[in-house]
Amino acid sequence: MHPHTTLTTAVLLFCLASAGRTAAEPRSVEEIAKAAKQSVVTIRFTGRRASDEGLGTGFVVGDGLVATNLHVIGEARPITVELADGSTHDATAVHATDRDADLAIVRINVGGLTPLPLADPGTVVDGQEVVAVGNPHGLKRSVVAGRVSALRDMDGIGMIQLALPVEPGNSGGPLLDLEGRVHGVVSMKSLVTPNLGFAVAVDRLGDLLDRPNPVVIDRWLTIGALDPAEWTAVGGARWRQRAGRILVTGAGTGFGGRSLCLAVDKPPELPYEVAVWVKLDDEAGAAGLAFAADSGDRHYGFYPSAGRLRLTRFDGPDVLSWKILDEKPSPRYRPGEWNHLRVRVAADAISCFVNDDVIFTSTDRGLTGGRVGLAKFRDTEAEFRGFAVGRDLPRAMPPANVMARIEAVAAAVQGDGAAAADEPADDLVAKLLPEGDAARTGLMRRAAELEQQAARLGALASSVHTRRTLDELASLVGKADTQVGADIDLFHAALLIAKLDNADLDVAASRHELDRLAADIRKQLPEAADGEATLAVLNRVLFDELGFHGSRGDYYNRSNSYVNEVLDDREGIPISLAVVYMELARRLGLTVEGVGFPGHFLVQYTPENGEPRWLDIFDRAAVRTRDDLAAERDEAGEELTDSDLTVAAPRAILTRMLNNLLGIAVREGKQADVLRYLDAILVIDPDSARDRVMRMITSARLGRRTAALTDARWLLDHEPAGIDLDQVRSLVARLESEP
Repeated sequence: MHPHTTLTTAVLLFCLASAGRTAAEPRSVEEIAKAAKQSVVTIRFTGRRASDEGLGTGFVVGDGLVATNLHVIGEARPITVELADGSTHDATAVHATDRDADLAIVRINVGGLTPLPLADPGTVVDGQEVVAVGNPHGLKRSVVAGRVSALRDMDGIGMIQLALPVEPGNSGGPLLDLEGRVHGVVSMKSLVTPNLGFAVAVDRLGDLLDRPNPVVIDRWLTIGALDPAEWTAVGGARWRQRAGRILVTGAGTGFGGRSLCLAVDKPPELPYEVAVWVKLDDEAGAAGLAFAADSGDRHYGFYPSAGRLRLTRFDGPDVLSWKILDEKPSPRYRPGEWNHLRVRVAADAISCFVNDDVIFTSTDRGLTGGRVGLAKFRDTEAEFRGFAVGRDLPRAMPPANVMARIEAVAAAVQGDGAAAADEPADDLVAKLLPEGDAARTGLMRRAAELEQQAARLGALASSVHTRRTLDELASLVGKADTQVGADIDLFHAALLIAKLDNADLDVAASRHELDRLAADIRKQLPEAADGEATLAVLNRVLFDELGFHGSRGDYYNRSNSYVNEVLDDREGIPISLAVVYMELARRLGLTVEGVGFPGHFLVQYTPENGEPRWLDIFDRAAVRTRDDLAAERDEAGEELTDSDLTVAAPRAILTRMLNNLLGIAVREGKQADVLRYLDAILVIDPDSARDRVMRMITSARLGRRTAALTDARWLLDHEPAGIDLDQVRSLVARLESEP
């Protein structure tokens, strides 16, 4: 079932746990709560944007072990555990998971914790009084009492029906009997009544403790995880990959918060160049290139620091072993913006460039050989993109003649283009003082004009990017027909959709990553593997080894529609996961095609000999029968038809991906984004009257009169069925009458 459909049904997943102690004498609710609170924890996981996305409850069940719900820790997310004393600890491993029962046990490196003992299975009875301790709506360690309503079997899992209030944040918290023993884990809250929930029986939790399936946290994390085949982080901090960029947050463990992220591949023989674009969140920080690194404390660094450029040799772990070889400001460095750093390492000199301007030339040869990569210091948060290593890298800035043409366009946007003054600031102030208050008023007005000009330049840059991306998309799909077998590079086209929102997306790098993944899977195929064997290996690698999964807690995040981020994070919605799956399957020689099933995109696998079957990539390529799909349509109040299971043409798949993004933009009220997605849809399907009407209306709202009139006249010329042409004529009349 589709995740957002599940949220609208009568049952919403939440979880609790029931716990107690072995003493035979019952205690009061107050006594039970007081004793249990020391073992109850708060669990958080961070989302794609490095902010808290989920909050729930857990409880100690062993030495460094905390039980909770699987949905509380998310999938592939960084997990933090807050103990009763207020201390926080990052999870070091996911000790055990039970997906069917929605249970998980995480490990933290903390000793001396007091576990809550588990009750013997099957000892809970109808009508028994129970106590829950949790964090409903973030209110830590709240207590609620209730009773056991009934014992039930749900899909083969023993469940305890509860009569007590369950709220968001209670998930994973202990439910205690009056003797302090754990009887189960509540997994569902009813929306029919606030006083009804369900708990997984304690035997499932006991089985997890007896037979764990541990996954170290580095393996668990896939959201923004760096590829270990390409990068090695040294010295702490948090290095992540997002949409073709590398981001770093948090202080490193080295002196001064130093941390490195080194490329696995060694650089070429001398001479070679290493380069990257970098942007700091605060110019008081420091981050840039590292080279000649020994994977420890010895390396060179070239980076901006407090607004100045610096070349440093690091010979050890402390400040006494650092040597600043050169440092100075540069007019070519642009604070708060992306800046291009490049280092040329030769046998006799090190040359350092910012935005193609040479800053330092050093003959220091204290360090040789080693690896190259990125460095950060202090609490700096920084972004990197376009990291490159080679013999002779291309320059970052356009040639002078190109810049002259660009600046000519910019000058036209800038209005009168007043020249910058060469006089010292004090002299300028002296000249302005006699003007009194008018001086400040005039300067602020001019500053506002320049800000407006800057905004227009930014909008122009955005429009150029959008137009170039749309032109490339048109070129890619324009020559192909609209049929199922149309020869369209679906993954490339989907990358261009993502690039509409992310100008820095490296299409070639993402294509290379998909090709590399396909090659890795191909290496694992047995000799003379047939289609079934190939499909089995594809599924094992993607879902079991790499952890690709459907996004359930963050479904409407736009990242789920960007196939490059789906590939990076291994998380997505049905259609984006299906595109990655289909493209990998095609590279492996399998016939896997998209199926535009309403509300939940599927794929159809057709073996060489045998009947086609439908796979749900959102659910780990689970096989769906026609009866399954008929039941899903029936639940939506519709009847399954053959058209629901028709193989989708590439154009239809791309349009559906864009419509997902369009729906998000409409809900968020972002009209400029709505217009951009409509432009892309009409590039793919120029005869879509519905989308042309929507674009006409959106253009009019944004004051783009010419664009709105162009679409209106197209509609009047083509007279498509189902369109109220009188309203179109009224809009034309209104727009033409405007000054």
